[in-house]
Amino acid sequence: MSTEILSGRELATHLRAEAAARAAELSASGRPPRLAVVTATADESSAWYVRSIAKAAEKTGLACDVHDLGPEAAPAAIRARLEQLSADDTVHGIILQTPLPSGAALEDLASAIAFEKDVDGANPLSLGRLASGLPAFAPATAEAVVVLLEHHRVPLAGRRVAVVGRSTVVGKPAALLLLDRHATVTVCHSRTTDLAAVTAEADVLVAAVGRAGLITAAHVKEGAVVIDVGTNPTADGGLTGDVDAASVDGRAGALTPVPGGVGPVTTALLLRHTVQAAERD
Repeated sequence: MSTEILSGRELATHLRAEAAARAAELSASGRPPRLAVVTATADESSAWYVRSIAKAAEKTGLACDVHDLGPEAAPAAIRARLEQLSADDTVHGIILQTPLPSGAALEDLASAIAFEKDVDGANPLSLGRLASGLPAFAPATAEAVVVLLEHHRVPLAGRRVAVVGRSTVVGKPAALLLLDRHATVTVCHSRTTDLAAVTAEADVLVAAVGRAGLITAAHVKEGAVVIDVGTNPTADGGLTGDVDAASVDGRAGALTPVPGGVGPVTTALLLRHTVQAAERD
């Protein structure tokens, strides 16, 4: 059996085109959508990601302002900027980029983002609303997992899904979104006893822990669909996932590549969320 590669690039192109059309309509009516990215780090990989968001936004017809507060920014200064942007009627989406300076906690600062503008689901209120079935933007990476599965027509209702990772950025919200699609979800983490025994029962396996090559053939059920959310830097400047792709090749029924899988869809969803926020304004 050969493993099918579930690319996210075609889906991302479609999502961006859809967002561009809707952004053009908003701009024509005098309500151009605007995204604000707040960053306070010298981390180069973070800077690269912010530049990629800004570039994608520009191509899609969204204004994107990067607020670089510097790696020494005090938590109070970051919070003040987030509150200022939340109160600005011309701003529709706000992203607080990580990592943050020492002493600054994402969960504390993200609460300053108005949940209506919280396009990456960072505010704890957004996660609570998501869990309660109320309108809120899910973290884009978590939503990308589900949207990618649906795009490739992977059935979820009644299927066993294992999510490896319990972060509020991916693991927990992804589990909530999968539950909403009627999947039977198990969330695994660093203290899960015999991880392979749990994941090998799953029809769909989502790897989202940030540990290169953690998931091998021993963790994968024959024919299972594997979604690799990991983006771990390599010595040569590239990226590798949480899944040992060579190991699961021929055992997994399908696998998302790194790069080119979940990543492009995540960025496209951030743009779509911003357009949706502008439409609701």
